[in-house]
Amino acid sequence: MDKPSKRYQAAVKTADLAKDYTLAEAVAVLGKFPSAKFDETVELSIRLGVNPTQGDQMIRGTTPLPNGSGKKVRILVFTDNAEAALKAGADHAGLQDMMQKVNEGWLDFDVAIATTEAMKQVRTLARVLGPKGLMPNPKSGTVSDDVAGAIKAVKAGRVEFKMDKAACIGVGIGKRSFTAEQIAENAEAVIAAIGKARPASFKGSGYIKSVTISSSMSPGVRLASTEYSKF
Repeated sequence: MDKPSKRYQAAVKTADLAKDYTLAEAVAVLGKFPSAKFDETVELSIRLGVNPTQGDQMIRGTTPLPNGSGKKVRILVFTDNAEAALKAGADHAGLQDMMQKVNEGWLDFDVAIATTEAMKQVRTLARVLGPKGLMPNPKSGTVSDDVAGAIKAVKAGRVEFKMDKAACIGVGIGKRSFTAEQIAENAEAVIAAIGKARPASFKGSGYIKSVTISSSMSPGVRLASTEYSKF
């Protein structure tokens, strides 16, 4: 087992990581951790109580972040009207030419958007885009005939969340350079969105089992259940 880095060891000494914190306290603790030489991403790690093998308990969706994500997002739009998509802010656009590049292994983008018509052909890229989490999907707002609106929403800081096979979700909610208030507001928005995505088939308590906040190079700080128990 690798020895923890000096930065990690220093972070552990600044707080009691066995303790549960309110969101405001957790963000304050995170701010006291030694920072890296780059602007680290702040992430929420959420463990759910649903059964990931049940199709009707699959949790997926999107939510805007009140303060943006702090990340420059490279957007590819699959469309017959590449000129309009590029004018609306896409980094790459096209249909057959873009599909060929993707099939050849090119994945130099963060989000893929497709028009409804283009999606009929883009579905053939599922084996390439699916495993990378890049497949356009109506539920995430990335299959749309309002291309300009979809691009604007993504660039404004809309994030997608999707549960993995272990019933966990990881979502980037900002950068270490954000203020404590900005990080807390973004965290609240993501927790609320996941809370609203609770499936009707899930009965009882324990939908959200735990929430931890961390940055790229830091240990996680666990939130008190009072911050999410209402869901």
